[in-house]
Amino acid sequence: MTVRTEEELRAAIRREMPGVRADLEALVRIPGIAFAGFDHSHVERSAEAVAELLRGAGLPDVKIVRKGGQPAVIGRKPAPAGAPTVLLYAHHDVQPTGDLKHWTSDPFEPVERDGRLYGRGVADDKAGVMAHVAALRAFGDDLPVGVVVFIEGEEEYGSESLEDLLREYRDEIAADVIVIADSGNWAIGQPALTTGLRGIVNGFVEVKVLQNAVHSGMFGGAVPDALISLSRLIASLHDDNGDVAVEGLLRKEAAPLVYPEDRFRHEAGLLEGVQLLGTGSLVERVWTHPSISILGIDAPATQGAPNALIPRAKAKFSVRIAPGDSAQRVYEAISAHLRRHAPWGVHVDIELEQLGEPCTIDATGPAYDAARAAFTAAWDGAQPVDMGVGGSIPFIATFQEMFPKAAILVTGVEDPETLAHGPNESLHLAEFERVCIAEALLLAKVAQLNA
Repeated sequence: MTVRTEEELRAAIRREMPGVRADLEALVRIPGIAFAGFDHSHVERSAEAVAELLRGAGLPDVKIVRKGGQPAVIGRKPAPAGAPTVLLYAHHDVQPTGDLKHWTSDPFEPVERDGRLYGRGVADDKAGVMAHVAALRAFGDDLPVGVVVFIEGEEEYGSESLEDLLREYRDEIAADVIVIADSGNWAIGQPALTTGLRGIVNGFVEVKVLQNAVHSGMFGGAVPDALISLSRLIASLHDDNGDVAVEGLLRKEAAPLVYPEDRFRHEAGLLEGVQLLGTGSLVERVWTHPSISILGIDAPATQGAPNALIPRAKAKFSVRIAPGDSAQRVYEAISAHLRRHAPWGVHVDIELEQLGEPCTIDATGPAYDAARAAFTAAWDGAQPVDMGVGGSIPFIATFQEMFPKAAILVTGVEDPETLAHGPNESLHLAEFERVCIAEALLLAKVAQLNA
């Protein structure tokens, strides 16, 4: 087997980047949305395209698999004698686009502007798929490690069938190191390992007041309407500082990273004069403290609304929970809070939609040292930081449970300007090349761990 030097791998990645970008753009043109109500034939096409990419990258064993959900792709190449095996994870499904009027260009026709490539899924997570492909192409037939590539097909829709898939193919995908390319970096020019993610509890709360709508003049002033009742109930979820007011939710300290407020406000797109919520450092508020958001409300539209008291109203809530907390315990706590704070005796129904556990990763040991060395080299000497993420990847906890001896490296292609899940999602092309270089270097360094 030919041992590739760092410079040879850099040169190989740079040689492959035009083809990698072209294949990334082709993937982005497939609107593979796993959400209910969308055409899932596109998810099938996306899986087929990923399978062809893995075969073309030299993996001899590639198959499309499912366990009642959307198609995932598994590609494998056995390890050379004595070498470790690395599992490379990403997902090929994408978020819905939302209102197209907020997009500057067609979300499924990638466009470059000022060094960034724009399109739905261009970063989250089709660039993760292509980072794996780029690293494989850089080595050609001389992969120094065993590789399993696992590309999921319904991550954005909650990974409902992922645990069943992992258990079904557990022996085939077992690895010494797991690379999950679905996160981001601290800043452009500053790589990172993600070592903590919040969990998630999504659900619905419905307030019921009347058997049917009644005249607002005849009964208003004595009878509460459902929207005011729901509004008061939602308002009870936060105190005057904007901290979550639900009793018993865990709050933890975060890494001593300074997140400048002006940068945070810019990245969030916060309007001038709008205050930030909560107490504690910014990284604590978005990484290790709980948050509660209201994602939607079912109620009559304002246009054409009659002068009538609304009999019922429903809201969807989303709780992000601190690493170390329990999703089930948090759901019970918020359910108890909502029932306890129901105003004026209104009836309250609560329905659970999703539970996802938070995770903490102890990023110490040889595999993490190899990753940091690879990142430092790929970013020309910039030292990576360990960072938290306010979002959730609940299946990481499943990987931790099923493969307790594996080192789990959470990496990614996103940066603070990416706008994943929002309109005008984009990928910084120069950073993407560094990500590809880093992954190739990582595979080479992991191969040396057993030497």
